[in-house]
Amino acid sequence: MVNLKKYNVFSRDFVLFLTFLLSVSCGTPKNYITKIEGKEIVVTNDHKEVAEIENFIKPYKDYIDTELNIVLAYSPQTLDKTGVWQTPIGNLLADITLQRGNIVFNSRKKKDLDICLLNNGSIRSILPKGNVTLKTAFEIMPFENSAIVVTLKSEQILEMVNYIISEKKPHPISGIQFTIDKNNQPKNILIQGKPLENNTLYNVVTSDYLANGGDKMDFFKKGTAISDLDYKLRNIIIDYFKEIDTIPLINDKRILIE
Repeated sequence: MVNLKKYNVFSRDFVLFLTFLLSVSCGTPKNYITKIEGKEIVVTNDHKEVAEIENFIKPYKDYIDTELNIVLAYSPQTLDKTGVWQTPIGNLLADITLQRGNIVFNSRKKKDLDICLLNNGSIRSILPKGNVTLKTAFEIMPFENSAIVVTLKSEQILEMVNYIISEKKPHPISGIQFTIDKNNQPKNILIQGKPLENNTLYNVVTSDYLANGGDKMDFFKKGTAISDLDYKLRNIIIDYFKEIDTIPLINDKRILIE
């Protein structure tokens, strides 16, 4: 019998290598594929074929292990995405997306970001206690999603808040705080510490997936303007890890229950 568990481990690492390779190769111009050749390898009960696959993958696996295991920071506790309305890892990711996205947005538009909204489902792994590596960032955010800024009217911000309440999922948020009253309605909505104002535009950073209405976040499709920061969410995480020594635990209350 083929050891499928061992084969799956190699397959997972090879897929991770391809993701990493695609990410770093974006900055290398003038490389073109002119010809692709392949050979079908049949996996049978003969371990010879399995060994051939393992030998083929090994140099790539060794390379990716070396690159991805570089220590970037340290986490004194494990952060995960379990929670009712917010989570430690969600708070962290929303905060750093808002902060680092604002650097790019402000330099281009001379305006500031107000809110960050991500989706809980995009977080694919925990941030474990101990050394934080490049591999950690790829495991948390394996997708190629980019940071997008959508300018929304106050009416859409209210739609956003109602969406979060109706979903009852800990979608990562930053820059916004509100209370859910006894009738399950929002109140005391604050944007950057100030009450939500009518006839006001707010700049919300999110992922390209959500900006296009993913996860039924249709309010983003009503935006008055949209701006691509050309900054992948995973790269935001990596840049943050490179700059900080110790990962903080962020537990401030962003959604309050009356």
